[in-house]
Amino acid sequence: MYKFQFIVLLGFFFVILHSCSEDPIATDTGALEAKNIIDLEYGSNTHQKYDIYLPKDRTAETKVLILVHGGGWNAGEKSEMNPFKDFIREQLPEIAVVNMNYRLADLNNPPYPMQIHDIDQLVQELSNRAHEFQISKDIGFIGSSAGAHLSLLWSYAHDTKEQVKMVCSIVGPTNLLDEAYINTPNPVLRTLLDQFGNDPEVLEEVSPLYQVKTTSPATLLFYGAQDPLIPNSQGISLRDRLAELNVEHQFTLYPNGGHGWVGLDLWDTAIKLKAFVQEHL
Repeated sequence: MYKFQFIVLLGFFFVILHSCSEDPIATDTGALEAKNIIDLEYGSNTHQKYDIYLPKDRTAETKVLILVHGGGWNAGEKSEMNPFKDFIREQLPEIAVVNMNYRLADLNNPPYPMQIHDIDQLVQELSNRAHEFQISKDIGFIGSSAGAHLSLLWSYAHDTKEQVKMVCSIVGPTNLLDEAYINTPNPVLRTLLDQFGNDPEVLEEVSPLYQVKTTSPATLLFYGAQDPLIPNSQGISLRDRLAELNVEHQFTLYPNGGHGWVGLDLWDTAIKLKAFVQEHL
């Protein structure tokens, strides 16, 4: 099965970083130790699991970044976001990181609203356990490809408690009504998009471009001009809409980038991502 996969090869950059210890960090001041909990359940389905990485010295003000993997809505899993997890833990060690799985679409289970409901459940799980984990209810999202689409959509249309302070889309679809999608001759891409059906009202409902509003959270966008899966119009149209609504945002289109990038472009992504999280989360 072809995967709508983000192939940014983050390890090229992150290999120069020192990994945070996977072991709890002892303290002699009574402050909380670091704690990593793997494969916690937030629902009864085998895919409804998450990992949480809690920093040392955390408090009820510790912000949370949720990572959402790609895979064309029907494939992928949370381990693909481990390079982002490692980067955040190394460069922003005061932030808690949550790396989530979600139910994958198939012929009998379309991605929407199923995967949005999974994010609902996960966010509620984190809110319910905020005191136990000693974390804030303020959250941010980093998503890649299909995971970026879900991150944007939930942040713009389903964050009823206004918990999301920032969202980052790396090569995420934003407009499923885009003519470049509606008229695509690519049969593989057509199959991926058909998972949402062909009802224009539904396609508008699942398109972040049509759900963004003046109160939407700060948004960071990264796209590749040579991406065979994401037309340039996807990122540019959302950038323009965010500007029209005066929503805080940053947009980067890498001229030589595809559905991912390496080298200096990747270095640029890392620098901008760290600064944006520091400013907005």
